[in-house]
Amino acid sequence: MFFIMEEKIMTDTDIVSFVRALPKAELHLHIEGTLEPEMTFALAAKHGIQLPYANVAALRSAYNFSNLQSFLDIYYQGVQVLIDADDFFQLTYAYLQHAHADGVIHVEIFFDPQSHLERGIPLSVVFEGINRALAKGEAELGITYRVIPCFLRHLSEEAAMQTLEALLPYREYFCAVGLDSSENGHPPSKFSNVFARVRAEGFLTVAHAGEEGPPSYIWEALDDLKVSRIDHGVGCEADEKLCQRLAQERMPLTVCPVSNIKLAVFDRMESHNLKRLLQRGLCVTVSSDDPAYFGGYALDNLLAVQQALDLTRDDMMTLARNSIEASFLSETDKQGWQRKIDACVHG
Repeated sequence: MFFIMEEKIMTDTDIVSFVRALPKAELHLHIEGTLEPEMTFALAAKHGIQLPYANVAALRSAYNFSNLQSFLDIYYQGVQVLIDADDFFQLTYAYLQHAHADGVIHVEIFFDPQSHLERGIPLSVVFEGINRALAKGEAELGITYRVIPCFLRHLSEEAAMQTLEALLPYREYFCAVGLDSSENGHPPSKFSNVFARVRAEGFLTVAHAGEEGPPSYIWEALDDLKVSRIDHGVGCEADEKLCQRLAQERMPLTVCPVSNIKLAVFDRMESHNLKRLLQRGLCVTVSSDDPAYFGGYALDNLLAVQQALDLTRDDMMTLARNSIEASFLSETDKQGWQRKIDACVHG
């Protein structure tokens, strides 16, 4: 396959090299969702946990999801092997190595504190392992980072408030709070009070909305939770006024294309609305969501949409620029990376 690049032919190899070389941030990544089957079995053996799968191949074959809930069922099952700080360190550093190989220079990772607290795993253990890996990744791989714990929306707001109280002693380790898990039947407004408390404590907010839920959930995330980013957000296209608002406000959407196909949000990548949203001027970014389960890390997702939607070199540059703009980096750091994107493109 060939791609037109200005006045010369761009080959498959050229586009891979070009997209990999673009400095980019990954803003929608659940660290528990980077748990590859091989690591699952290794940690299960370490802790004497019996898995309901005969081997790695059997577990990987179970990654055949029909919707968000069928994915979450196996996702929460996998979390059970994460017990001590070294487990979280190993998990996080393995992801950072993937990100580095893909040209990711900044990550903002989600984790689900309730999934660990309910198993009796202290947050001190989770933060120790994750932050030790992130510090090592910055020192050795040059990847900067932010951490964003998320509330599980299928649980109550009271449970979220209790989780926030448990998180506050570790406030130096995270910059924002998010909302994830099963979307249908759990609108963002369900968590209005706890997110008001989050903001009062000085944290930014983000929320999953418009993945399988209606456009009204995006409106609620904007107006009730007062988010700085919408995670997913692809359902906005069904609401013209919402699209206009998102474009006008430059509200970032952290889109996860491979995840969207795996969970049947779109029937195939050629049907994905990412290109249309880009053309409308929305601040669309690309991330990998839960790459171990969906079979694609950051570069895989970018190349998948590039090929399926015939995105140009300028489109790919826009996606990289958007990821930096949408990040929680300082303005000085953002400007520095935007200049490096220019150098990558024109150098």
